[in-house]
Amino acid sequence: MSASTQKITLAKGLNMGLRKAMEDDPKVLVMGEDVGKLGGVFRITDGLQKDFGEDRVIDSPLAESGIVGTAVGLALRGYRPVVEIQFDGFVYPAYDQIVCQVAKMHYRSKGRSPMPMVIRIPFGGGIGAVEHHSESPEAQFAHTPGLKVVACSNPVDGYWMMQQAIASDDPVIFLEPKRQYHAEKAELDESATPEPLFTSRVVRRGEDVTVLAYGPTVKTAMSAAEAAATEGRSLEVIDLRTLSPLDMGPVYESVRRTGRAVITHEAHVNLGIGSEVAARITEECFYSLESPVLRVGGFDTPYPASRIEEDFLPDLDRVLDAVDRTLAY
Repeated sequence: MSASTQKITLAKGLNMGLRKAMEDDPKVLVMGEDVGKLGGVFRITDGLQKDFGEDRVIDSPLAESGIVGTAVGLALRGYRPVVEIQFDGFVYPAYDQIVCQVAKMHYRSKGRSPMPMVIRIPFGGGIGAVEHHSESPEAQFAHTPGLKVVACSNPVDGYWMMQQAIASDDPVIFLEPKRQYHAEKAELDESATPEPLFTSRVVRRGEDVTVLAYGPTVKTAMSAAEAAATEGRSLEVIDLRTLSPLDMGPVYESVRRTGRAVITHEAHVNLGIGSEVAARITEECFYSLESPVLRVGGFDTPYPASRIEEDFLPDLDRVLDAVDRTLAY
């Protein structure tokens, strides 16, 4: 590795991205429950209060609506607040602020009042947590005009996407797959030129089936592609990365070659992101499709107790089953 590269986890990448943004712009503030002295439940903000002070890394009361409402005022006054929702299932007290104020302010003011705010939400399951700690609410935000929604899946994207989201003048819901925080490391080159924020990316080339994923299921899709290769099947894997706006160009190009598509996410299949992606593929690639677009996701139940969450979450076998079904047409 050169002097500008290092091996990092997703947690470290996000921490470094926050730190770089705060160094570059004194208007960047971090707010949330336990983000200061503790460094966050997952230690994503570790060390930031020590280095930037309590005026810029603010330990808030346990009140999500108050956290986001305060951030609205700060954004209107020219700051760039980054707020942390401690767990995905705790975002709902702030839902009114997010969809009624954060999402609409720029439009309501005819463009005069931008809303440069990042709302960080650790999302998804797989950590053996209790109720309200393993949800996937992304479709509820992607359905709301005025919000940008992105989901990182790896350490390098975590580093770059965090800085890009903070630099955006639009409010960004920033989804972080919590079970990947301290998993595999990746090599980060800080001198590299990052890809634009609102873009999807082919992460594995293939010829037979296009598999679409984001956040925690990108690793699942990659594992499925590796397993399929042992059986002579070639899966192309695309990391969507951005859920609103969706970047469908690479998706269409891929599906027109493979003729088949499978999308997987941890959220419920019913009215999930996969529904919109499937509809768009059908509209744009109808004459290229050899089979229906298939979806693999969580079941239409509330998130289960941790002892059976592995039965709920889409895994390698369920993705490969969908691949088998699409190839059977």
